[in-house]
Amino acid sequence: MARYTGPVCRLCRRDGLKLFLKGEKCFSGKCPVEKRNFAPGQHGKDRRPKKVVGYALQLREKQKTRRIYGVLEAQFRGYFERAARQPGITGELLIRQLETRLDNVVFRCGFATSRAQARQLVRHGHIQVNGRKVNIPSFQVKPGATLAVRETARKFAPVLHARDMASHQGLPGWLEVDRDQFSGRVLSLPSREDAGLPVQEQMIVELYSK
Repeated sequence: MARYTGPVCRLCRRDGLKLFLKGEKCFSGKCPVEKRNFAPGQHGKDRRPKKVVGYALQLREKQKTRRIYGVLEAQFRGYFERAARQPGITGELLIRQLETRLDNVVFRCGFATSRAQARQLVRHGHIQVNGRKVNIPSFQVKPGATLAVRETARKFAPVLHARDMASHQGLPGWLEVDRDQFSGRVLSLPSREDAGLPVQEQMIVELYSK
């Protein structure tokens, strides 16, 4: 599946808040959102902030969610359509699908400092699910599944650094992680509160329902 390869810090500046797309840089003083808190582009600094309502607000929420998880439009719409066919609250089911992507689970476990880095680990075959190598970032991890960083990748400096950073952060209640063994287990499906995202998923539902 294709992915966005352009500069990501301008995406955060466009939305006016941190989407945590660059891992450790987002927590440092080098974060462009803190240094240049205005829209990107030649006239971004002089542009008057506009009141975002209606369709524009719905579109911004969708774009923001897509960027957080690193998903392009076609795949994101596929997630929405699957969520719409299932019984339950469509917005929450959409977020649940995104949260249970393998690259996101690797990130949540603390084996990568960003979802982009987690995606790279998965694509390069460094992650096992239930003892088998899985190199598909969009792979849906189910409750009861175990995942682990393969032995050869446990000595990689980025993986060790990510693990050390994660040791000072909280862990979602739907995951169980043994950082010494570079392994984790999915205890249950995540709830909307577990995701902790600065998005209004109902806006996305309204946008696609037109």
